[in-house]
Amino acid sequence: MAIDPYAPIFVISVAAELAEMHPQTLRQYDRLGLVSPSRQSGRQRRYSQHDVELLREVQRLSKDGVSLEGIRRILELENQVAALRSRVAELEREVDDARRLGGDARRIFAAGMAGDVVTLTRGQRPERSGALVVWRPRPQHDPF
Repeated sequence: MAIDPYAPIFVISVAAELAEMHPQTLRQYDRLGLVSPSRQSGRQRRYSQHDVELLREVQRLSKDGVSLEGIRRILELENQVAALRSRVAELEREVDDARRLGGDARRIFAAGMAGDVVTLTRGQRPERSGALVVWRPRPQHDPF
């Protein structure tokens, strides 16, 4: 049975040892929002394997001369990229499902002001909210 990499199982002393850092450094990173462990009753920090890997990445970037604010921004952007990749994969599955079911696979996606993505059917218009509509032309061989 594999351990969930996001399970909060390590106390701060163990996480610090695994990340080869001082526990005070982990507390500082938590205060700065670089690595945010789970909290147990009594406000005790619990770190996951993912948190330990993230601590190692912070340490590597710091040794490469990146400031803590730069590291925070890098981690933030990496999280955004991961979320966007997940959303793209979700939309690709949706399109694949529509094709497999024989429906009209030509879809229009509207992006809202908050970055949300809405699937529209053919001929449907997005609500007037400043949304951006992405249009893809039909292939040349399609007579319709």
